[in-house]
Amino acid sequence: MTSKPSARSVSPSSRPRESRLSTLHLAPESLGFALDCAAQAVGAVRVGSALPAALQSVFVSAPEGSAAAARGAVQDISYRTMRRLATADWLIAKLVKKAPPPHVANLLACALALLVDTEEDAAYAPFTVVDQAVNAIAARRELAFAKGLVNAVLRSFLRERETLLSAVRDDEVARWNYPAWWIDAVRRAWPDRWQNLLATGNTQGPLTLRVNARRSTVDAYLQVLHDHHIDATRAGDDAVRLATPMPVDRIPGFDDGVVSVQDAGAQLAAQWLGARDGMRVLDACAAPGGKTGHLLERANLELVALESDATRARRIGENLQRLGLTAEVRIGDAGAPAKWHDPLDRPFDRILADVPCSASGIVRRHPDIRWLRRAADIPALVAEQRRILAALWPLVKPGGELLYVTCSIFPEEGELQAQWFGDKYQDAVRLDAPGQLLPTAARAPADAPEGSHAGADTGTGSNPDHDGFFYARFQKR
Repeated sequence: MTSKPSARSVSPSSRPRESRLSTLHLAPESLGFALDCAAQAVGAVRVGSALPAALQSVFVSAPEGSAAAARGAVQDISYRTMRRLATADWLIAKLVKKAPPPHVANLLACALALLVDTEEDAAYAPFTVVDQAVNAIAARRELAFAKGLVNAVLRSFLRERETLLSAVRDDEVARWNYPAWWIDAVRRAWPDRWQNLLATGNTQGPLTLRVNARRSTVDAYLQVLHDHHIDATRAGDDAVRLATPMPVDRIPGFDDGVVSVQDAGAQLAAQWLGARDGMRVLDACAAPGGKTGHLLERANLELVALESDATRARRIGENLQRLGLTAEVRIGDAGAPAKWHDPLDRPFDRILADVPCSASGIVRRHPDIRWLRRAADIPALVAEQRRILAALWPLVKPGGELLYVTCSIFPEEGELQAQWFGDKYQDAVRLDAPGQLLPTAARAPADAPEGSHAGADTGTGSNPDHDGFFYARFQKR
């Protein structure tokens, strides 16, 4: 596992009941079809699957030719539902006397997630959502009996919308859409900003690109976007933020390796590692290869990309191939160098330790993470981070540097770890680095306190909009 999110695996025998439903007879381009597919994905997350894997399973099992037509809508509804899941569950509990079957409950959650949005953010007209949700249940022969229930629940919500949503605010979990332990952890860590951070995590992150310095510059690429009538702004040294997200196959130059998708906060890793031409560099926990590519775009390096998962390691090679770059990809545990590192090899000038973490800083892009994590995961992750750091530090040459990175906002995985490392290793000198980078949004979140902002600009642009990361840099004496 790397700092990129993962989840508990789900065995085929424990897959949600939704995966064994009868064949769905709805037009793939209809909202009803998308709601049904999204409900299947939500059901898979509830039993432990990561949302991307759940969606992939839904698309693979969909009737031939239907996945392409429905993919965009299904993904949008699924991600919206993850950000509104506790609100939707609270509403279902209030509006239904007896818990409905799992697929019915999940479809209601998806429909309610669409209906609770403000008019400005609404993706569909309310009457369309109700009509299509009823059609979706009616299309399942074993669940058609529930179409009256679905219709009644959604219409009751629309009639009592303001009263119900006002009552939701009295329940912290339902209001903020995070588990209680997560809310408590954020409030404890950031007592003056906790509401803003939770609200920011419920927004959709922007589409930020990294311009390949070997192929173009930010200014030149902004002109390319302008020529294609795509609105965008500079978001960092190598970063461009699109005003409106779009599929990567529509982004000029993406297929040719001119740009990659990477959050502006994540792009700071290559900048702060400071690798220069000719250096020997280790990118530990490297998959899917975003930071690996950025390092190679900025300098000619002898780079080793390490990843413990062979399947994820293949993605490193695929991404580098698109960029026209190469690195030595090794399969191995960053915490057990004896299995992948020859003691006779030269030590590394730079090590990027992008370690496993809670992913609490990127929850707006991976909203399922909040429902998959448990409070007990944090101390386990802290122990894993320390194991990896202890194993990597001996591989840094004297005078070399290690950059510790997590995509977390929890101090246990950030500043407290940096302090532990500095105390444990007397030959480690802490250098300048961004420290805790809190997630920010260019547009104020709807639930954020009036006049407040979720974070401060730390070098990613004058109008920051980035995920949460922690950076600490150490030099070996």
